[in-house]
Amino acid sequence: MNIGKLFTCIVLLLVVCELTPPVLGQSTAPTAQQPPLIVTSPEVSTDRQITFRLLAPQAEGVRLTGTDIPGMGQGKPMTRSDKGIWEITIGPIPSGSYRYNFNVNGVPVIDPRNPLASESNNNVWSLVHVPGSEISDTKNVPHGAVAAVTYYSTALGKFRRLHIYTPPGYELGQSRFPVFFLLHGAGDSDDAWTSVGRAGFILDNLIAARKARPMIVVMPAGHTRPTGRGPLPGIAQPGSSAAPAPDEFISDFLIDIMPYVENNYRVLAGRENRAIAGLSIGGNQTLNIALTNLGKFGYIGVFSSGLLNVFARPTPVAGEPPAANAPVQITPAGEIWLKQQQASLDDANLKKELRLLWVGIGKDDFLLSASRSTVELLKQHGFTPVSRESEGGHTWINWRNYLSEFAQQLFQTKTVM
Repeated sequence: MNIGKLFTCIVLLLVVCELTPPVLGQSTAPTAQQPPLIVTSPEVSTDRQITFRLLAPQAEGVRLTGTDIPGMGQGKPMTRSDKGIWEITIGPIPSGSYRYNFNVNGVPVIDPRNPLASESNNNVWSLVHVPGSEISDTKNVPHGAVAAVTYYSTALGKFRRLHIYTPPGYELGQSRFPVFFLLHGAGDSDDAWTSVGRAGFILDNLIAARKARPMIVVMPAGHTRPTGRGPLPGIAQPGSSAAPAPDEFISDFLIDIMPYVENNYRVLAGRENRAIAGLSIGGNQTLNIALTNLGKFGYIGVFSSGLLNVFARPTPVAGEPPAANAPVQITPAGEIWLKQQQASLDDANLKKELRLLWVGIGKDDFLLSASRSTVELLKQHGFTPVSRESEGGHTWINWRNYLSEFAQQLFQTKTVM
């Protein structure tokens, strides 16, 4: 076959293919794409039930995990629909803010449909708020500002971050304000008090109701390295006679954080205008900072904690939860610490201007015995602590309440102690 005939055959073949009708059942019309499935999560109902959803068609199993959510325990399994949507409804849940994550095939992940998040020292949690709290809901009142501030720590030789709350109208005036240093607990970060702790909203509501004075609240990062790398600094270990590792944060606090705040914010001078409080390990840090620097602070708050570097519970039995009333003992390292601080602890002149030493803890908190022992030790050294034992345990449900109660007593003209 010559080239001309070959070309003619090819053209005829193309024309036939173009004119041939489609095979029965086929369509040349473009197929419309199915819209992607979109789920809503979390969804909070008016009766305070929460529905969580996750689109994960390939997952073999999904569990909801969360801190502080009543009845959550080690997590709850979610149910899969035929469209691959995993779902669970829990509640009713008490009003407040809660952290949660999804455990997908053994891997913890945040909720991709929820923009609200809360940081801990080496993890990120999704966050859900159940409305109805008198102290921490967002209300139609003047609001302050919360800033994430980077500073350079000369004590640690690296850049660090802290959060600072300034009261409503701070940026518009020239007034000076008292300052309140608020420390977080073990495993958390400087973000915790503002996200899950709702500190800014708690202060906004108190100030608007004239239950608290306008104040600056400084929330630093209490950990100087990732969680899980060795024992917690400054904490006595059960069964150990060795002194706890020095807490680098205390150097950072005294050398860098306090001067940074005083140099860059309009704060009032004098111990009567300076408060410090913390929860859990932050309560231990609070006592270590304040009791050795009594001349600097007029108000001290301890939430769900005590002198954890002085007292240690016996080693817990494997597989059993720590008992709230487990006996405590003064460790050898604690004896050394008490001798080193004896002069400061027994200085009557330093106690004269200490206006409030407030200790709050839940009756089911595993640190209850350590807290009670700390209160008794402080009384033996001439302090008059105000002790508050509430219902509940070692949770943000209590810590938000403690912050509200403690803040209302700060920087008042009446001397409490």
